[in-house]
Amino acid sequence: MPIVELHLLEGYDRADKTRLGVALTDAVRLVVPAAPEAISVMIHERSAAQYMRGRVQQKPAPALPDPAVIVRRYLDAMEARSLGAAREFLGEGFVMLFPGAPAMHDLQELLDWSRLRYREVRKTYEAAEAFQGAGEAATVYMRGTLSGVWLDGTPFDAIRFIDRFEVAGGKIIKQEVWNDMAEVRP
Repeated sequence: MPIVELHLLEGYDRADKTRLGVALTDAVRLVVPAAPEAISVMIHERSAAQYMRGRVQQKPAPALPDPAVIVRRYLDAMEARSLGAAREFLGEGFVMLFPGAPAMHDLQELLDWSRLRYREVRKTYEAAEAFQGAGEAATVYMRGTLSGVWLDGTPFDAIRFIDRFEVAGGKIIKQEVWNDMAEVRP
């Protein structure tokens, strides 16, 4: 039964601490063959007055936003065709990579490209998975199915997709898309 102890400065809210507990539990499970309910995470909080670094009392850094929530809000804005709202989620140097398309850096490029493929598309999400790699960016995978209408008016549904995102500094910097549209497109 693994036990993980974490010491934090006071200031993180309950949701942030829950995210930490879940992430630490999952990190242990990557190495130790234990069920989640067998892993204990204990968070010990200290006031700023109880901690110094470099001869100075420290304050906690603000919690990073959940990268999966950022991605989902971006995708919801895209589905609503609210490009201004969607652009707010994008970072400097943003790039999109779609099957059969050149790299795109602007959302209007994506809309122009997709107009030649289908009239409309919607996503049904089955899972969102987020993790922090060794670099600055967190990685988020969204997977599910696509439905919509082809250019000829024929509806489609149940087309599998996986979107992979990189999120750094609270902004999406890369989106890669894989789906089975080419397999079923008329």
